[in-house]
Amino acid sequence: MHFFFRTLLKSLRARFRSPLGVWDVGSTPFRVLPTDLDVLRHMNNGVYLSILDIARIDLMQRSGMWSVLRQRGWYPVVVSETISFRRSLELWQRFDVQTRVLGYDAKAMYVEQRFVVGGEIFARAYIRARFLKRSGGIVTVDELLEIAGPAPDDGRMPPWLPAWGVDAQLPPSKAPAPSVWA
Repeated sequence: MHFFFRTLLKSLRARFRSPLGVWDVGSTPFRVLPTDLDVLRHMNNGVYLSILDIARIDLMQRSGMWSVLRQRGWYPVVVSETISFRRSLELWQRFDVQTRVLGYDAKAMYVEQRFVVGGEIFARAYIRARFLKRSGGIVTVDELLEIAGPAPDDGRMPPWLPAWGVDAQLPPSKAPAPSVWA
């Protein structure tokens, strides 16, 4: 439940923060709370992923994309994510999550997010997200291009990332996906 309140607080604060473009790097400040800790007294690995959600919402709100998505009845869903850890975050420690949209493949959008303390990366994640329509169906990349525009051609998308997106995906939700261990 604490993520509900944290999300609400960050959403309210986003209205008063500087606006960003969809392709800009957004930086969202956080602090490690007691409810974020695991038994080893550092931030739990699952908490990192929840905080990434909040930081992505911050970027979408500050860029104006969130309101456009809501007007059209679209919403984002994470379809794949991977995270690498370098250093632990400790109780009460301040950190920023830096968020940058990297680009698209034929079906999804890619985002890089970093946990940063004093200019140092503590953890880095890559997220592959799709957008769904509340009325049913999937938002196409062409539809996303209408509101976000083309990805900058500045080398921001690592060449391995689209292949990872394909390799990590599960079958579509309407296709069978039996759990059979080899």
